[in-house]
Amino acid sequence: MSSSPSPRKAAANERRRTNDPERTKADILLVATEEFAAHGLSGARVDAIAERTRTSKRMIYYYFGGKDGLYLAVLEKAYADIRAIEAALDLDLLDPIEALRRVIDQTFENDDSHRDFVRLVSIENINQAKHLAEAPSIRKINLRIIEILGAILERGRAAGLFRSDLEPIDVHMMISAFCFFRVANRHTFGAIHRVDLSEPGRRQKHKQMIADAVVGLLMKK
Repeated sequence: MSSSPSPRKAAANERRRTNDPERTKADILLVATEEFAAHGLSGARVDAIAERTRTSKRMIYYYFGGKDGLYLAVLEKAYADIRAIEAALDLDLLDPIEALRRVIDQTFENDDSHRDFVRLVSIENINQAKHLAEAPSIRKINLRIIEILGAILERGRAAGLFRSDLEPIDVHMMISAFCFFRVANRHTFGAIHRVDLSEPGRRQKHKQMIADAVVGLLMKK
């Protein structure tokens, strides 16, 4: 079992981190994401985060202003990372239907591979988004996906493909609902129906099913 670093070594670690604040903050956010996703805001311990990052509680408070500030920084980074992946998609090179399917595919993969993100969002919903509501930066970050979907819908309507009575926020909600549910509820759904949602064949079938459902809803009759 490893022992705690000696005072001299701890001081040396602290000096190195002070000289590289961006790396220190990135390390803290990575560990804090896991801690908050596992225990929520009330159950997470800053002492545990400090220990795992080999830094001090004082340094964490210095960078983030306290536990609530760290939690908001974690939420902001979680959303920003997802939106950055979406922004990197070369959707303008695809026709509107393929572009929409690409967004759906990426949302599916994002939720499936970023399960801490799903847990964080679930926890924040339990708390009625009271912390997220205090961070206008998070709302601004999430406008990106609405802009992306809006551009796809506009191109699809101009080509005579998509109906005109659905807004980007409606489409975003539907995509999110399908993709988020199968990750957030995989344990209860799996236990009740005795089905493994991570099984490769079923996973691929669900991805195709979700894309077909959203595209089908949008297509002009």
